[in-house]
Amino acid sequence: MKRRLLAVATILLALGMAACNQAPQTSDTHDADVQAIKDNEAQWNKDWQAKDVEKLVAHYTDDAVLMAPGMSPLTGKDAIRTGLQGMVNDNALSLTFAADRVDVAKSGDIAYTQGSYTMSMTDPATKKPVSDKGSYVTVYKKQADGSWKAVSDIASSATPPGPAPAATTM
Repeated sequence: MKRRLLAVATILLALGMAACNQAPQTSDTHDADVQAIKDNEAQWNKDWQAKDVEKLVAHYTDDAVLMAPGMSPLTGKDAIRTGLQGMVNDNALSLTFAADRVDVAKSGDIAYTQGSYTMSMTDPATKKPVSDKGSYVTVYKKQADGSWKAVSDIASSATPPGPAPAATTM
């Protein structure tokens, strides 16, 4: 009888240890995460149309980096806010972007979008309207509340630079 109890206890202990060694089961949120990021970028486009700096900045993490053509990298929300404020003050500003790729890591905590943008704004040097188009990559990090915020936002212009300024002689 003691042998039987010992055998049963050993089996139960082994089964319990095996259960503890299994990876925790997590639900697959991939499709919902992809949709949440698409919805986020749709809202972000609306925020650009509204030229609402605070709503634009809210799409970024506190330590995010924004890299755009013609400007130094902006690191952190305060720098991003300052950079974007100058942009939205331009009456000619229009910016739209659309992802053609959204990918979420298997871990479900990091993702990126890749796509194209078009932008119109006033050239600070000539004070004339200019258009730009290009591509972008935005890296997202899932927040504790389940939302997605940009940690790195990089745009690359496909528009060739204008002619170099004429050299002046003295």
